[in-house]
Amino acid sequence: MGPIPLSFAYKYKHGLPIHLDVFPPVLRQETNSKSGLESERGDQVPAVVFFHGGGLTVGNRTNWFPTWLKDRTVSSGFAFIAADYQLIPPSSGHDIVEDIKDLFLFLQNDLNKLLQSRSSESSSGPQYPKFQINTHAIAVSGCSAGGLCAYLAAMHANPKPAAVVSFYGMGGNFLTPHYFSPKSQVFFRGREMLDPNDFKEFLHPLSSTLPVISDSPLSYHPSTYMIPGYPSNPRMLLARLYLQMGVFLDYYTSLHEPSLSLLIREALTGTPTDQEIKSLKSLVPEEALPLFPQFNISPSWPPTFLAHGEIDSAVPSKESSHLFSIFKEAGVKATLRIVEGQEHSFDYAKDANELFGQEGGLYDEVAEFLRQHLRSPIITN
Repeated sequence: MGPIPLSFAYKYKHGLPIHLDVFPPVLRQETNSKSGLESERGDQVPAVVFFHGGGLTVGNRTNWFPTWLKDRTVSSGFAFIAADYQLIPPSSGHDIVEDIKDLFLFLQNDLNKLLQSRSSESSSGPQYPKFQINTHAIAVSGCSAGGLCAYLAAMHANPKPAAVVSFYGMGGNFLTPHYFSPKSQVFFRGREMLDPNDFKEFLHPLSSTLPVISDSPLSYHPSTYMIPGYPSNPRMLLARLYLQMGVFLDYYTSLHEPSLSLLIREALTGTPTDQEIKSLKSLVPEEALPLFPQFNISPSWPPTFLAHGEIDSAVPSKESSHLFSIFKEAGVKATLRIVEGQEHSFDYAKDANELFGQEGGLYDEVAEFLRQHLRSPIITN
């Protein structure tokens, strides 16, 4: 990941610090014509905020880290910010929205003061360029569940993000059987079906007694385990479990009693048509509607770049296609790239850089999109 970032707690929840990391921009050194000394320019720089994936149930700001995006961001003269958020369960989408709103308040009111304080401290330790965040030039980005967080930021953050980048983001269409129908056969990358009895503490109502958590790092069993390399952190399997049981929406909205998923299921017979799916909005309680991106698109939505693997089995590509169609109807500037033959997390595959990181490839297209909407030129050493 390169240089050590600057870390800050942007809020506390029940005494729990929730953190973000700031990766400084690469700023060109310019020579002062009078003194002949080099000085750093760019006191006010745009920023790209990234939210990690993990189905909202696992991970932290260092997991599924998009080095390709960070490198292109900072080399463009932007700061790159990776943020944690509360995890489900015991938290819900409502708590995550509050985190995102608090994050933007921190960026607006506190971060620049802390950056200024850091720059005036002792010269010992890592050296960082002097910079401030332009709080009116912040883009949001994320992969999978992090893409959903980016959508929630576009809906609820103040000031509104200048642009959105989502890689295979959840939430393009939550009212599909993928989220509310139980599954009896393998559905995700050929991986085994899970036994709910192995996850009792994470199932309602016991799940509500879990401690609030915003940092649950990835961990795996050793090669000597009966399934070598199998996740040892049970939270890594929770999103798949909730999808398998057809109750993901219950945990996301905190609507367990009565179950929102069951309510939707009982309203349908067989495979729902597109028209039936549209009618399901009436079943979603008003207090939960702010968690559904598809019902919150307006012409003021920021320009958005969507990328999705064609054969994604964790978040079907039709979700991004569905959201893209709503954007076009609303007059939102949007770009959709369906990446042929690619599964979930295609940008973390071993050959990802060869496939997408070449000059003019997908990664460069995203970087150019961000530069365009953050209105900053490329700055090189």
